[in-house]
Amino acid sequence: MGMSGDGDEVIIILRPSLFIIVTILKLATLNLQTRHERKQMQISLSTILAIFSITLVILTSPSTSLYYSPSPPAAPFNSSSHSSQSSPPYAEWLSAHATYYTPANSTDALGGACGYSDGTGAAAAAILSHAVFEQGQICGACFELRCAEEDSPFDRRWCIPGRSVMVTATDFCAPNYGVDADEESGGGRCNPPKQHFVVPVDTFEKIAIWKQGNLPVQYRRIKCRREGGIRFTITGSGIFISVLISNVAGTGDIVAVKVKGSRTGWLPMGRNWGQNWHVSALLQNQPLSFEVTSSDGVTLTSYNVAPKHWTFGQTFEGKQFES
Repeated sequence: MGMSGDGDEVIIILRPSLFIIVTILKLATLNLQTRHERKQMQISLSTILAIFSITLVILTSPSTSLYYSPSPPAAPFNSSSHSSQSSPPYAEWLSAHATYYTPANSTDALGGACGYSDGTGAAAAAILSHAVFEQGQICGACFELRCAEEDSPFDRRWCIPGRSVMVTATDFCAPNYGVDADEESGGGRCNPPKQHFVVPVDTFEKIAIWKQGNLPVQYRRIKCRREGGIRFTITGSGIFISVLISNVAGTGDIVAVKVKGSRTGWLPMGRNWGQNWHVSALLQNQPLSFEVTSSDGVTLTSYNVAPKHWTFGQTFEGKQFES
């Protein structure tokens, strides 16, 4: 009997000698006392020789394991674990420019290409150039902006040092292809491949003097902090159901949505535009549940968000992502 290493269980090893095996077989033959018994034994002689050959091969091998229990396998990697979410890749600062809009022309920023007609739950609604907007998939995401003080060609008198602001992507700054993208003073500020933000004037004034106009800035993605739960605004008609998803914490942007009535299974919704998602299904007169997935792969399910007798135009509140 021996013991294997590496933390495995005890392994029973049999090592009988060839001499003992041959002796046992001889004694078995000598014990046959009568001719009748020997005649019967001749019938099974070939069987005995076969058994002897097999036994010899097995028992003279280096070891025979009668019981073996390997160490338990390592736990599988969970791609949606919270430990991986706690350190999102938002630390890198990138270069861009920023201008501002005044309250008189802020209507588009609150509706615009993302559909947030009543806001996103954030005070600073930002309009993004094509290079940052990602065709609306970035709607609801949060960014931190600061004045680019170390930009040597820029007059540092316009920066307010040590200050940064948080803004939320709410609208699209359309490019003006009739103007050269290198023309900073004209309408080409949002032309590809420029990274540009248009923010409220009061937000702009927290990091720079407003007279500067086109401000060199640095920006990075950050987690969004929201009050209350995710909001689901239901619009449409008949079997066409459209849902605007807003006030999203965490990454702020949504990449997949499902809806479920009390008489249906989970139905995937398609992105209509911005954070407006739609499905063609008869969902009236039944409570609705929603399953949303953010851009970091985290899925959140809110059951029975809308009551049985919901109507188009209503907004309901569900669970919220961690921020």
